[in-house]
Amino acid sequence: MDAEQPLAGGNMGPVTRVGDEVRRSAGPWTPNVHRLLNLFADAGIAETPRPLGFTDDGRERLTYLAGTVPSYPRPDLVWSASVLVDAARLLRRLHDASVPLAGVRDGWRSPVREPADVVCHNDFAPYNLVFADGRLAGVIDFDYCSPGPRIWDLAYLAYRLAPLTGPQEPGGPVADAERASRLTRLIEAYGLPVGPAELVAVVVERLLALAAFSDDAAARLGNPELRAHAAGYRADAERLAAWRVPFAGNDALEKSARQQPAPAEFAG
Repeated sequence: MDAEQPLAGGNMGPVTRVGDEVRRSAGPWTPNVHRLLNLFADAGIAETPRPLGFTDDGRERLTYLAGTVPSYPRPDLVWSASVLVDAARLLRRLHDASVPLAGVRDGWRSPVREPADVVCHNDFAPYNLVFADGRLAGVIDFDYCSPGPRIWDLAYLAYRLAPLTGPQEPGGPVADAERASRLTRLIEAYGLPVGPAELVAVVVERLLALAAFSDDAAARLGNPELRAHAAGYRADAERLAAWRVPFAGNDALEKSARQQPAPAEFAG
């Protein structure tokens, strides 16, 4: 039998690999996560793990997604236009497939946020994306998923992939105009009828919530690194709250986005 090998990258608990299987700590939220992953399988989404049940000691078992999860500094591939579009489209597919679970209010590790249109991943970012053969091949770590609005997930993806971060994303685009252009392309690829300034406002809200979560997790887990993360999120939230998305004709773009009819999937 293959020996368990620790997998790097997890801040919230140990994760190991045994052959083509991943094992990680389970909790009261795990049945909902497995239901969600099964919905993705039913929808033909190949980019997510499949649940395999539980080990004798109570850990969850998942299929292993072959490929590489990029570490710091992110490789140039992460910042390519194709990955930006592919990530937004994958997130849209996940959201659309998750709708049957959006009405489930109990049994999640993260709070439910209204309007709960879909089940949000809540950490859809490059460090949870898997790459293979130069392409985006998967997404992992659904432990903190919960029902919420589509824009909540898209906002965090924009923060990490436009990116809208401060200096913690070395190698990524830094010019405001380029970040703004990528932000618009991300919104278009997902197909959400919002303007860039509206999305940035949700990014600020998202970062303040994440800072509070990180401070709490730092205390619970005895991990001071998470407290440093919280300080960074608050600094970025303050900067972005004052950021004017640099578009010519920005006001017209915002008005046009608000006036566009929502796709059928958003109705109701």
